[in-house]
Amino acid sequence: MTTSGTAINKSNKIKFIVGGILFAVVVVILIISVTRSTVAFYVSVRELLESEENLTGQSLRVSGAVIGDSIKYNSETGWLSFTIAHIPVDDAEIEALGGIDAALHQAVGDPDTPRLDVSYQGAPPDMLRDEAQAILTGSLEPDGSFLAQELLLKCPSKYEEVSPEEIEE
Repeated sequence: MTTSGTAINKSNKIKFIVGGILFAVVVVILIISVTRSTVAFYVSVRELLESEENLTGQSLRVSGAVIGDSIKYNSETGWLSFTIAHIPVDDAEIEALGGIDAALHQAVGDPDTPRLDVSYQGAPPDMLRDEAQAILTGSLEPDGSFLAQELLLKCPSKYEEVSPEEIEE
């Protein structure tokens, strides 16, 4: 009876080990699939256009200066389209240009600055205007346009810092 009891214990241990390994593999696969679907590479407009063939269809995050006269909204279809111009992603480069306001202004005013056409399903946000900084999450389409899933706008001039002396009590 000792031999059959030992065989049952070994069989249970093997089943437990195999079950644990399968559980661990499933958990790892789930983590990898969730991570891949939520990861977005951050690129500048210039980097995106230079690596267009390698980045098409991938989840990306890109930032640029909104060109005001390119903003078009079709209320019947709910599609918003506009163009963004390249701005540097490096803080040192932005400071060398005179700050983010100057970088945005220069990007919009220079016709030689790389530009990217953007499409977004949704109403135009209130802060969508000329020289606003747009931060977009989405994917590059085969035609070279950017299909945005998320649209975040920053208007730094609207939120200028105020010195303590300027605050009235």
